[in-house]
Amino acid sequence: MERLFDTHIIRKSRECAPVWTLTTLDEGGLTGPEKVIVPSVWESHPALRKYRGRGVYEQKITAGGNVRIWLDGVSFRAKVYLDGALLAEHYGAYTGFEALEQSLPEGEHTLRVEADNRYDADSALHIPNDYYAYGGINRPVIVEEVGNVYITWLHVTPRKTAGGWTVDAQVSLRNLGDQPFHGTLRLSLTGKEATEEIEIQSHETSLFELSMDCGKVTPWSPENPKLYQVTAKLLENGEAIDDIIDRIGFREIRVEGKKLLLNGQPLLLKGFNRHEEYGSFGLSAPVEAMMQDIHLMRDLGANCVRTCHYPNDPLFLDLCDETGLLVWEESHVRGFTEDKMRHPRFMEQLRQCTIEMAEQHYNHPAIFVWGSLNECADDTEYGAACYREIFSLLRKLDQSRPVTAALLERPGGKVYGDMDVVSINIYPQWYHNTPVQDGLNRKLLEAAQGGGENKPVIVSEIGAGAIYGYHDPFGEAKWSEERQCAILKAQITAVLSHPDVMGIFLWQFADVRVAEEWAMGRPRTYNNKGVVDEYRRPKMAYQIVKALFNK
Repeated sequence: MERLFDTHIIRKSRECAPVWTLTTLDEGGLTGPEKVIVPSVWESHPALRKYRGRGVYEQKITAGGNVRIWLDGVSFRAKVYLDGALLAEHYGAYTGFEALEQSLPEGEHTLRVEADNRYDADSALHIPNDYYAYGGINRPVIVEEVGNVYITWLHVTPRKTAGGWTVDAQVSLRNLGDQPFHGTLRLSLTGKEATEEIEIQSHETSLFELSMDCGKVTPWSPENPKLYQVTAKLLENGEAIDDIIDRIGFREIRVEGKKLLLNGQPLLLKGFNRHEEYGSFGLSAPVEAMMQDIHLMRDLGANCVRTCHYPNDPLFLDLCDETGLLVWEESHVRGFTEDKMRHPRFMEQLRQCTIEMAEQHYNHPAIFVWGSLNECADDTEYGAACYREIFSLLRKLDQSRPVTAALLERPGGKVYGDMDVVSINIYPQWYHNTPVQDGLNRKLLEAAQGGGENKPVIVSEIGAGAIYGYHDPFGEAKWSEERQCAILKAQITAVLSHPDVMGIFLWQFADVRVAEEWAMGRPRTYNNKGVVDEYRRPKMAYQIVKALFNK
């Protein structure tokens, strides 16, 4: 399933059949072709639990004309071939990309996707880390047939006015033809329409803007997550030739002093960091498992989730839109020292991921803040310059949301003044025995003195580990469920009672698999700080967190 709703009615679009053939190419793989489900990760196959290499997926498709193949996610390098011809290459597991073939003869064709999850020198972002870099086609593959001119994306920005709400829309269109295109662009929303006559030169992509007064509508909020369908249609000589459909919510996010406001009301954030990681499915999970996570987080009293440390599946974001679960989404990078940030392809790959995230997920009303560069070298001049470049890029891509970055507990941060919301990761009582209030106050003082004074502050990570089922009758031993309960109780109580903090994201919702290179510091080769384990079995801390979040 690609989305919770139809994204096209006029455009011919369909998801590929789920059963593909997978052939591995490197040592440690399969001995022959295997039937597998797409989307999935190949680590779900018992023979490929630790496979790091290349895999070739094949599927037959029936199509003709201008064929646009949209791949929502391939982990983490991809090459896409149609009938043996290379159409596209892409780096990054967590954002989508297109492969386009023009004037394809009508009939059956062979689609081949080569996925590669090797840690090679060209990979700056996907490295051994505190989560696992899976392999395979991890999100849906969509086959579309488009005309010479088609819509590539639609962004809609709501604005509250004295008389109700208006929207400003941007529509990107591409002309594949040899001749200029003259037509009409029509935007439909809340029973109203806006139109504009357009012209696109041959072999160009152009951006068009429309505005519309929507009057009195129901605002989107966590308590009442009202969604509206918006449609952009392209017409030629009065006939609709292409369309794109999305959903929006009427809401505004604004920073005012130390407050983060949603539709003018201050937010108090209580939530979790959540990796796209499931015990049986790895990075790729069915929609039922995604919804179970949301039900569990809501049961715990959470109103928000952070997509650490990469863009999430659009299907999960759709569910957050539906249920009113606020989302902090961030582009892919975690825990890089300056030497890793100086990798010759680091900024190139981070910029690409950031652009694709904002372009593809712009319309989700649940997303209230953009983030990037989790726990990187913000304490060096070079690292701080990287932060500032990505903040500037995010503001260029989207002026309707604030930007932030979750910074390490260690001192010396140089970018507090450059972000709209100050976010800090602290682990008192877990990695050190500092009293929680002292550790929090020390970091808040540094942030204020470093340019973050009079800004909203979020504790973006705080937590403690426990191995599911390990108990210490005295409640003293680290990794016991009892010790996790005691630490989380102290942490949550201190943070939520602090007048200068407007949000907490516990690290973390569920236990996640980590790279084997991290195994000696991570029992079971898992980051075990979840309040549920990788199979969503609640630990003792579940009830502690639920009581404190719902207090």
